Amino acid sequence: MDAAAWSIVLLSLRVAALAIVVALPCAFAVAWVLARHDFPGKALLQALVTMPLVLPPVATGYILLLLFGTRGALGAPLQDWFGISFAFRWTGAALAAGVMAFPLLVRPIRLAIENLDRGLEEAARTLGANRLIVLATVVLPPLLPGILAGAVLGFAKALGEFGATITFVSNIPGETQTLALAIYALLQSPSGDAAALQLIAFAATISIAAAVLSEWLQRRLAGAQT
Repeated sequence: MDAAAWSIVLLSLRVAALAIVVALPCAFAVAWVLARHDFPGKALLQALVTMPLVLPPVATGYILLLLFGTRGALGAPLQDWFGISFAFRWTGAALAAGVMAFPLLVRPIRLAIENLDRGLEEAARTLGANRLIVLATVVLPPLLPGILAGAVLGFAKALGEFGATITFVSNIPGETQTLALAIYALLQSPSGDAAALQLIAFAATISIAAAVLSEWLQRRLAGAQT
């Protein structure tokens, strides 16, 4: 691939990495709440978590534009008070990718938490360990394969995000033009087929590797808990 293609790949990797780094702690917290607590509105929270999977990506992007655009309900205060802007910037592409990948992060983490032996936690507390020590030494180690599986699958989803991204931050070369958007732009050009195939091959390789790695991690988690 030429320098232009590599710049697209690097931007896409940066967008996907930021999306997962920011979304993963939120996904863990939501997965913990869904797995460990019963409360009014739990079904609604579950529906909100899965909404990016069932809602058209363009609709999700438009909602993000309404919320985080320069005149949005959240975007305007962030811009005025903190100088943070998402619209038509690569950080906005990361936000869109993180939202679309969020359900794929929550599900394997929630399943791992539900399968965790709570007796180990109770035993650790009986021996005098506080909640932070229990979380760090008893809870997180067996959950790690599930967390990594969700992160890997979410990263692949974020890397290939298209609809929400192009609606929210447009397709700006060098700023928001990620892999999927670059492929779309190249396919609109009569001479762009070869370059598009290169990017498609790279995206397919990453997606297949991520799917295989995620499956392996989930199998390892299942084997460790049996």
